[in-house]
Amino acid sequence: MQGSSKEGVSETVAGPGERESSVIRVIGEEGLHGFTFEGLKRKLGAHSETLSRILARLEDQGVLQKTGNGYIVTEMGRDIAVSRHLGAQRAGVVLLRTLLPPYQEGRVRAWLMGRWFGPLRWLGYSAGAEGTTMKWITESGRAQVDATFSGDELLIEGRAEGEELSEAIAASHQLVGHISRLYERERHMPPYSEVGQPAPFEN
Repeated sequence: MQGSSKEGVSETVAGPGERESSVIRVIGEEGLHGFTFEGLKRKLGAHSETLSRILARLEDQGVLQKTGNGYIVTEMGRDIAVSRHLGAQRAGVVLLRTLLPPYQEGRVRAWLMGRWFGPLRWLGYSAGAEGTTMKWITESGRAQVDATFSGDELLIEGRAEGEELSEAIAASHQLVGHISRLYERERHMPPYSEVGQPAPFEN
């Protein structure tokens, strides 16, 4: 009888290419530009040692670049995800849509990058024409909350299985409360010009 692992991929059946594909799939589905090891481990339900080997191989192949704060997906990595038609993200439930004050958006996003909120643990971020999306996931990996900043609009979506949606909703309210406090604080700060990519993130 063939053994299996918690990561949902059989260790005895799946070759290295198949296990690497599970990471590429998440990169494509989430449109990730950057992520942390712990966030991806929760997303995949993977063993630490197994995931470390997979990420090391992808780094050697030029798909990922390891930094002191996590992993950056290279342009090659994003191209691979697109070429394998792995860009279809699972639809989420809109939890909140609101307008934001027209100031300090860049600094607020920089402060949010990499932070934990209640049961939410940082996963990573994506960026594109639609804006910057920050992604958090619960310890169980069964609920995810995405916050998309697009101009003066904030959209928060939850993606969860069954009863986990209520956890995502509760966590989103904590996140919104924190964002509101950040904007109130930044209202009194000097102007800030965002340069380059978002600030480094932490696990």
